Amino acid sequence: MFRYAVPLLALTVLAAPAAAAEVQIQAQAPVVELTVSETVKSKPDVAEVGTGVTTRAQSAQEAVRQNAAAMQKVIDRLRSLGIADKDIQTSSFNLSAQFTYPNGGGKPVFAGYEASNQVTAKIRQIDKVGDALDALVAAGATNINGPNFLLDNDTAVQQQARTQAFQRGQAMAQDYARMAGYTGVRLLEVSESVQTASPPPPMPMAFRAVAAAKTPIEPGEVGTTVTLTVKYEMTR
Repeated sequence: MFRYAVPLLALTVLAAPAAAAEVQIQAQAPVVELTVSETVKSKPDVAEVGTGVTTRAQSAQEAVRQNAAAMQKVIDRLRSLGIADKDIQTSSFNLSAQFTYPNGGGKPVFAGYEASNQVTAKIRQIDKVGDALDALVAAGATNINGPNFLLDNDTAVQQQARTQAFQRGQAMAQDYARMAGYTGVRLLEVSESVQTASPPPPMPMAFRAVAAAKTPIEPGEVGTTVTLTVKYEMTR
């Protein structure tokens, strides 16, 4: 996006106490505003998997009891795979009454209680993800979601993407300045957003893992995208 206006008021927020007013820098020449994105791809080192157990019984107490026993087997299997307790986190627990509805209408019929317990686990041995999924199904997991691949620490790739985005934005601003008859640019403002994206996860694994001897998983690459919005004043 190229904006040309004379003069234009640009805002810059400086580090200051909360009560201080924003400092305004008035541009005396045309201003160019650009939005630039750069993506750096890298191999993931962590896979997040959601898994859990759903059970049904005629009483709430029995549904919860059965669920607790089944879920403990799943959690024990996660631990046996070398996953640390800090990397296993309960994401949801639900208990609800279930009803069936007659085809011809009429009052719903009580069908029991359903208990569901879900956890999210971080698998740090990427080459073991397929084995982990198969092991979870064997342990009694009734649903598996993921895996979602990511970087445990993406600080370095963020810095790389940020540098590339800034350099490209500056070069583009200088190109606009030259086309407009100016010799250089002066930075007025920068804002940033960061997004890390992995390839779409495969279908839920519960039934496929039962049928296959071993579930194949390919981590591919994850992309870390830094988007900068920059404003430059054209200078002579």
